[in-house]
Amino acid sequence: MIRNALICIFSLALTTALVQPASAQGVRYWTDAEMKAYAKSMSPKINEGRYSLERLGDWGSHYALMVHREGDGPSEVHDIHTDFYVVQNGEGTLIVGGEIVGGKTTAPGEIRGKSVKGGKRHPLKPGDIVNIPPKTTHQVVVEDGKTITYLILKVKAQ
Repeated sequence: MIRNALICIFSLALTTALVQPASAQGVRYWTDAEMKAYAKSMSPKINEGRYSLERLGDWGSHYALMVHREGDGPSEVHDIHTDFYVVQNGEGTLIVGGEIVGGKTTAPGEIRGKSVKGGKRHPLKPGDIVNIPPKTTHQVVVEDGKTITYLILKVKAQ
C-alpha cells in the first residue's frame, strides 16, 4: 500500500516537473526500506517541539519533507501550498477546518498557532494519504507515548 502511495506521489511530482524548465527537473528515488527507516533515524533528532524534520528535496514547484512527531504539531494554514501527506509509521490524528488558536504569521502567506478550534478529526495510520488544499486550517496531533512519521509533498498552487 505504501509503495502504491509513493508511486502516486512521484507521478504527481513527475507531472509537475514536466511543466517546469529543464533546470528545475531532477529525479530522486527512495526505496521502501529507506522510507521506513526514517522513523528510526529521526527519533534521536527530536527537538523541544517534540518533532524532527528533514527536507528531502526541492524541485521549484514543489518540495518534499519527512516529519517525525512525538507530540502535537502546530496548527497552520498557508495561502499557496497544497500539503500532500503519506503516513509511513505510527499513528496520530489530523484536524482539518475550524479556526487557528493563537495564530501568528510565521512567513509570507503562512499562519501557525497552538491548536485548532472546531475542526474535523481524522485518524492517521501507515499507508494513509491526505491532500490538504491551500487556505485549509490543519494540525497533526499525537497522543502521549505515540509517534508518527509522514512524508509531506508541498506543491505550490498555480
